[in-house]
Amino acid sequence: MKYKVDSQGNYKFTGLVDEATILSVAEKIREARFYRETVLTHPAASRDYLVAKLALLPHEVFAAIFLDNRHAVIAFEILFTGTLDGASVHPREVIKRALHHNAAAVIFAHNHPSGVPEPSAADRSITDELKRALSIVGTRTLDHFIVGGNTTVSFAERGLL
Repeated sequence: MKYKVDSQGNYKFTGLVDEATILSVAEKIREARFYRETVLTHPAASRDYLVAKLALLPHEVFAAIFLDNRHAVIAFEILFTGTLDGASVHPREVIKRALHHNAAAVIFAHNHPSGVPEPSAADRSITDELKRALSIVGTRTLDHFIVGGNTTVSFAERGLL
Protein backbone atom coordinates (compact mmCIF):
# COMPACT_ATOMS: atom_id res chain seq x y z
CA MET A 1 0.00 0.00 0.00
CA LYS A 2 1.09 3.55 -0.55
CA TYR A 3 -0.39 5.04 2.61
CA LYS A 4 -0.02 4.62 6.35
CA VAL A 5 -2.09 5.56 9.39
CA ASP A 6 -0.56 7.98 11.89
CA SER A 7 -1.05 7.86 15.68
CA GLN A 8 -4.31 9.90 15.47
CA GLY A 9 -5.86 7.52 12.92
CA ASN A 10 -5.31 9.85 9.95
CA TYR A 11 -4.30 8.42 6.60
CA LYS A 12 -0.96 9.72 5.27
CA PHE A 13 0.03 9.01 1.69
CA THR A 14 3.63 7.96 1.13
CA GLY A 15 3.92 7.99 -2.65
CA LEU A 16 2.05 7.79 -5.90
CA VAL A 17 -1.43 6.40 -5.41
CA ASP A 18 -3.36 4.28 -7.84
CA GLU A 19 -7.15 4.15 -8.17
CA ALA A 20 -7.49 0.84 -6.32
CA THR A 21 -5.67 2.26 -3.31
CA ILE A 22 -7.82 5.39 -3.27
CA LEU A 23 -11.01 3.33 -3.42
CA SER A 24 -9.77 1.00 -0.70
CA VAL A 25 -8.92 3.89 1.62
CA ALA A 26 -12.25 5.61 0.86
CA GLU A 27 -14.13 2.40 1.76
CA LYS A 28 -12.22 2.11 5.07
CA ILE A 29 -12.97 5.74 5.94
CA ARG A 30 -16.67 5.32 5.09
CA GLU A 31 -16.89 2.16 7.21
CA ALA A 32 -15.10 3.78 10.17
CA ARG A 33 -17.40 6.81 10.10
CA PHE A 34 -20.50 4.66 9.77
CA TYR A 35 -19.61 2.56 12.82
CA ARG A 36 -18.33 5.32 15.08
CA GLU A 37 -20.61 8.22 14.25
CA THR A 38 -23.89 6.86 13.00
CA VAL A 39 -27.04 6.63 15.08
CA LEU A 40 -29.89 5.25 13.01
CA THR A 41 -33.14 6.82 14.13
CA HIS A 42 -34.88 7.17 10.76
CA PRO A 43 -34.90 5.05 7.58
CA ALA A 44 -33.18 7.78 5.57
CA ALA A 45 -30.06 7.41 7.73
CA SER A 46 -29.60 3.81 6.53
CA ARG A 47 -30.60 4.19 2.90
CA ASP A 48 -27.41 5.58 1.29
CA TYR A 49 -25.15 3.19 3.18
CA LEU A 50 -27.19 0.15 2.16
CA VAL A 51 -27.36 1.23 -1.48
CA ALA A 52 -23.57 1.63 -1.52
CA LYS A 53 -23.06 -1.81 0.03
CA LEU A 54 -25.67 -3.85 -1.87
CA ALA A 55 -26.81 -2.19 -5.10
CA LEU A 56 -24.18 -3.53 -7.48
CA LEU A 57 -23.99 -7.12 -6.28
CA PRO A 58 -24.84 -9.63 -9.05
CA HIS A 59 -26.47 -12.08 -6.62
CA GLU A 60 -28.90 -11.73 -3.74
CA VAL A 61 -27.56 -11.28 -0.22
CA PHE A 62 -29.26 -10.86 3.14
CA ALA A 63 -27.56 -8.53 5.60
CA ALA A 64 -28.09 -6.98 9.01
CA ILE A 65 -27.03 -3.81 10.75
CA PHE A 66 -26.69 -4.56 14.47
CA LEU A 67 -27.43 -1.64 16.81
CA ASP A 68 -27.01 -0.83 20.48
CA ASN A 69 -29.80 0.52 22.70
CA ARG A 70 -29.26 4.09 21.38
CA HIS A 71 -29.45 2.74 17.80
CA ALA A 72 -25.75 3.39 17.23
CA VAL A 73 -24.18 0.97 14.77
CA ILE A 74 -22.30 -1.97 16.27
CA ALA A 75 -21.72 -3.93 13.06
CA PHE A 76 -22.85 -4.58 9.50
CA GLU A 77 -22.76 -8.18 8.27
CA ILE A 78 -23.80 -9.99 5.14
CA LEU A 79 -25.36 -13.04 6.75
CA PHE A 80 -26.44 -15.09 3.74
CA THR A 81 -25.44 -15.17 0.08
CA GLY A 82 -27.76 -16.55 -2.54
CA THR A 83 -28.30 -16.70 -6.26
CA LEU A 84 -29.62 -14.30 -8.86
CA ASP A 85 -33.14 -14.38 -7.44
CA GLY A 86 -33.02 -15.62 -3.86
CA ALA A 87 -31.13 -16.26 -0.65
CA SER A 88 -32.04 -18.72 2.09
CA VAL A 89 -32.34 -17.05 5.49
CA HIS A 90 -32.10 -19.07 8.70
CA PRO A 91 -33.54 -17.38 11.83
CA ARG A 92 -31.35 -19.46 14.17
CA GLU A 93 -28.20 -18.03 12.56
CA VAL A 94 -29.56 -14.47 12.69
CA ILE A 95 -30.30 -14.85 16.41
CA LYS A 96 -26.77 -16.19 17.01
CA ARG A 97 -25.22 -13.13 15.33
CA ALA A 98 -27.50 -10.69 17.21
CA LEU A 99 -26.49 -12.31 20.51
CA HIS A 100 -22.83 -12.32 19.47
CA HIS A 101 -22.97 -8.55 18.98
CA ASN A 102 -25.17 -8.04 22.06
CA ALA A 103 -27.50 -6.09 19.77
CA ALA A 104 -30.53 -4.32 21.20
CA ALA A 105 -31.96 -3.78 17.73
CA VAL A 106 -31.40 -4.81 14.12
CA ILE A 107 -32.12 -3.49 10.64
CA PHE A 108 -32.29 -6.08 7.89
CA ALA A 109 -31.48 -5.49 4.26
CA HIS A 110 -31.28 -7.50 1.12
CA ASN A 111 -30.87 -6.68 -2.53
CA HIS A 112 -32.86 -7.56 -5.61
CA PRO A 113 -30.34 -7.80 -8.47
CA SER A 114 -33.25 -7.28 -10.89
CA GLY A 115 -33.33 -3.65 -9.75
CA VAL A 116 -36.96 -3.87 -8.61
CA PRO A 117 -37.15 -3.43 -4.82
CA GLU A 118 -40.76 -4.47 -4.29
CA PRO A 119 -41.21 -6.87 -1.35
CA SER A 120 -42.43 -10.36 -2.20
CA ALA A 121 -44.67 -12.52 -0.02
CA ALA A 122 -41.53 -14.47 0.96
CA ASP A 123 -39.80 -11.20 1.97
CA ARG A 124 -42.72 -10.27 4.21
CA SER A 125 -42.92 -13.76 5.69
CA ILE A 126 -39.23 -14.04 6.64
CA THR A 127 -39.29 -10.54 8.11
CA ASP A 128 -42.24 -11.46 10.34
CA GLU A 129 -40.54 -14.71 11.35
CA LEU A 130 -37.27 -12.95 12.20
CA LYS A 131 -39.07 -10.22 14.13
CA ARG A 132 -40.91 -12.81 16.26
CA ALA A 133 -37.77 -14.89 16.84
CA LEU A 134 -35.60 -11.93 17.80
CA SER A 135 -38.22 -10.53 20.16
CA ILE A 136 -37.84 -13.69 22.28
CA VAL A 137 -34.23 -12.70 23.03
CA GLY A 138 -35.05 -9.01 23.49
CA THR A 139 -33.79 -7.70 20.14
CA ARG A 140 -36.07 -5.28 18.28
CA THR A 141 -36.46 -5.34 14.51
CA LEU A 142 -36.51 -1.71 13.39
CA ASP A 143 -36.69 -2.07 9.61
CA HIS A 144 -36.04 -4.23 6.59
CA PHE A 145 -34.78 -2.56 3.43
CA ILE A 146 -34.87 -4.00 -0.05
CA VAL A 147 -32.29 -2.46 -2.36
CA GLY A 148 -32.89 -2.54 -6.09
CA GLY A 149 -30.25 -0.50 -7.90
CA ASN A 150 -30.34 2.98 -6.40
CA THR A 151 -33.91 2.54 -5.15
CA THR A 152 -34.96 1.14 -1.79
CA VAL A 153 -38.13 0.08 -0.06
CA SER A 154 -38.37 0.39 3.72
CA PHE A 155 -40.76 -2.00 5.46
CA ALA A 156 -41.11 0.51 8.32
CA GLU A 157 -42.09 3.34 5.97
CA ARG A 158 -44.61 1.07 4.25
CA GLY A 159 -46.12 -0.04 7.56
CA LEU A 160 -45.08 -3.66 7.01
CA LEU A 161 -43.43 -4.16 10.43
